[in-house]
Amino acid sequence: MSSNTILRAAAVVGLFVIVGPAPSQPRPSGTTRSDLQRHDLSASGREVLQARVDFAPGSSFPRHKHPGEEIIYVIEGTLEYELPGKGWIMLKKGDVLFVPDGGVHAARNRSSVPAAELATYVLVKGKPLTQFVE
Repeated sequence: MSSNTILRAAAVVGLFVIVGPAPSQPRPSGTTRSDLQRHDLSASGREVLQARVDFAPGSSFPRHKHPGEEIIYVIEGTLEYELPGKGWIMLKKGDVLFVPDGGVHAARNRSSVPAAELATYVLVKGKPLTQFVE
């Protein structure tokens, strides 16, 4: 390995240490996301992200979309989802939901107990996970 290659690699690492990873968007109050796994897929330019999303009682996540599909499995409590053309639908523990690529949706926990989902995203690699929509 040439000394130029080593210096370039060191510069990139140093820049990452100084600047850090790209900042994430602020989460709405009462919601948390815990990333479980992220992997490149065999489909070119695609990756999968699996995360647990927790909702405190009375919390909500505003209208947004993703650069890919989202597959939701409710693992705790009851959640409501707003989907285009379907309005608000209620899902309970064990229920599933598919959100198509770019589908604008919202979620909320209107109950008095915590709720959670397992979210699996099939994403265009390198794009931000969430884009909020007015």
